[in-house]
Amino acid sequence: MPIALLIRNRLKELGLGQRDLARAAHVTESYISQLLAEKKLPPAPNRTDMYDKIGRALQLPEGQLAKLADLQRHEHLRKRLGDQPGALLHNVRELILRKCHPGKHRQIRTIFEKQPFGELERFVTQKLLGVVKNVARQELNNPVWLRRVARLSKKSYPEMRVTVLQFLDTTIFDLSNENCVAFLDLLIESWDIDLATFCIEIVLNRRVSPGHHKTFEFIERGPEVPSEEEAGLKEFLEDSSLSGDATQEEIAFLRSLTFQDKRPTPLYYYREIQSLRDPLHFRVSPGKRGR
Repeated sequence: MPIALLIRNRLKELGLGQRDLARAAHVTESYISQLLAEKKLPPAPNRTDMYDKIGRALQLPEGQLAKLADLQRHEHLRKRLGDQPGALLHNVRELILRKCHPGKHRQIRTIFEKQPFGELERFVTQKLLGVVKNVARQELNNPVWLRRVARLSKKSYPEMRVTVLQFLDTTIFDLSNENCVAFLDLLIESWDIDLATFCIEIVLNRRVSPGHHKTFEFIERGPEVPSEEEAGLKEFLEDSSLSGDATQEEIAFLRSLTFQDKRPTPLYYYREIQSLRDPLHFRVSPGKRGR
């Protein structure tokens, strides 16, 4: 059964209206109307808190709406699999280029225009979108943040919640001008990329983002070589006169230590624990003073 049909039937059974549902889900009535008219695809369950709120309002079994939405989205995706992704909207691309570091702007624009929606453009767009989505997801239930962003975007609080929910359901293939104005433009201060290593640095707007700076690096690594426990640590653990009163937390700390050329002795590990226990070696956290 389509999720819209189930909700419409349940509203009728309970004598509720779309306004009641919008109020319960903390979204606008027009958004509910579009969902029930199937003009919008139901948002992905892992990107919204709406199904729990609506389910409680409609007295439905927990998880039922999310499961229906997931099935409906999979069917929609199956029908679209053959479609080729189109290029980014002109305004979206221009925004991304405008946020690019001035020293790289001309070079990046040339690459973008030579390879419309090529590997570099998709990569940069995906990283910017991912960072901004993380911020929006973390702050979805923070009314202070939502009201601040709503004020900056000139929207009401319910309108902003709808915009966030829609944005969390966005992919790089269906970014809209509204998404860019509401989130990419507002949250991202600038970005830069090293074209040799594909290390990308993203600077966020301090006013509306909890983390100011994000860096993504891609480093080629060889196969991991399993590390063996240090011989000195083994001897320390086997000697009860040295390690008899060591706690699991202290032993875990000793195992986390790494060395280059020098090989530590059992006595080194014993002294390391004594240093850990000595209060003179550590400062008291400001929050714990006077307790």
